[in-house]
Amino acid sequence: MEKTTLSIPNISCGHCVNTIKNELLEIDGVSSVDGDPEARQVTVAFDSPATIDKIRQALKEIDYPAE
Repeated sequence: MEKTTLSIPNISCGHCVNTIKNELLEIDGVSSVDGDPEARQVTVAFDSPATIDKIRQALKEIDYPAE
């Protein structure tokens, strides 16, 4: 399992984190998503077929692009 932490500048509240969690958990292979609105970061645990590129693309599509 791979785990990555992404910086997402537009996170401002817990609702933002929930939106991101719901979206990313729909990607096959993503097993967990934890977010910290104060740090403006999410940590994603995933296996194949999920990839960091698919995760970044999903974030971009919902207007929470990762830096």
